[in-house]
Amino acid sequence: MPRAIWTGSLSFGLVNVPVGLFSATDDKAIHFNQFQAGTPDRIRQKRVNERTGEEVEYADVVKGYDLGGGEYVIVTPEELESVEPGRSRTIEITDFVDLDAIDPIYYKSTYYLGPQGDQAVRPYALLREAMAQSNKVAVASLVLRTKEHLVTIRPTQSVLALETMYFADEIRDPMTEVPGVPSDVDFSGRELTTAKLLVDSMASNWDPGLYEDEYRKRVEGLIDEKRQGRVIVTERPETQPTKVVDLMEALQASVEAARSHRPGAHIATPAVTAGAPDKRSARRAGTGSAPAALSGLSKAELQSRATELGIPGRSKMTREELEAAVNRTAKPAKRRKAS
Repeated sequence: MPRAIWTGSLSFGLVNVPVGLFSATDDKAIHFNQFQAGTPDRIRQKRVNERTGEEVEYADVVKGYDLGGGEYVIVTPEELESVEPGRSRTIEITDFVDLDAIDPIYYKSTYYLGPQGDQAVRPYALLREAMAQSNKVAVASLVLRTKEHLVTIRPTQSVLALETMYFADEIRDPMTEVPGVPSDVDFSGRELTTAKLLVDSMASNWDPGLYEDEYRKRVEGLIDEKRQGRVIVTERPETQPTKVVDLMEALQASVEAARSHRPGAHIATPAVTAGAPDKRSARRAGTGSAPAALSGLSKAELQSRATELGIPGRSKMTREELEAAVNRTAKPAKRRKAS
């Protein structure tokens, strides 16, 4: 059973609800250890005095704040501890604000809040339901791991979710950080109408299950291939950005391509490269786009087909590369069966 990483009470007005804090996300990133090339020897990092080159024990390490120009303010662990917020077992709500009023850029990390004990269930459920019906989120503070966090608490379908937040002075101003941001651009009615039509053509209901970490899957495939003793050396194809010559032409072509858009999938490149054979001539030549049966498959289904056909390097292929490889490999097999 999952254990709470923090327990205390959620306070609003004179009501106190015993709650526990639980991790809401799971980091699936693949982590590697470091080795010296050509050996089974792990690489270890040491704390070294840059002047003497000698290793320094952790107990002898203090922190220094860089003032610039080689000048530092040295602070000991005891001095830092003296200014830390006191231990607190209360998340005290100070305000309720509209959910839509908070820009998502302020959100940092997500946790779940769960009731602790039978006596907490009813007030916990009441607070969640009242917030859901009011479309409000609570603003509060939380002391976690010796640091005070600004947090918001919002209702989900089943639990209260706590979000740690950035403070206002931690958010950078895009107008000073991002060069070339347009401030006043005029569009023709036709341009705006067509752009909105493209947006509507690609609109779908949010389903997080449609989106996968393709890079992580390729790394896992690479590790599996290497574990089985296979050496894979491939050159990743470089994608070239499409040069937009005419904005309206590109928008109209994109709208046409988006007519068959599937949620979670990129729309096909609408433009045909100059000099390339069209689809009909490509089919006559036995190359080009894959059959409709393949174009309707997901990447996972194409991966399964590629595994059955024994296509090398399949774990590192994009969906389009998988479709083409399965098409090429499956065709000869089909002709042999017919003969």
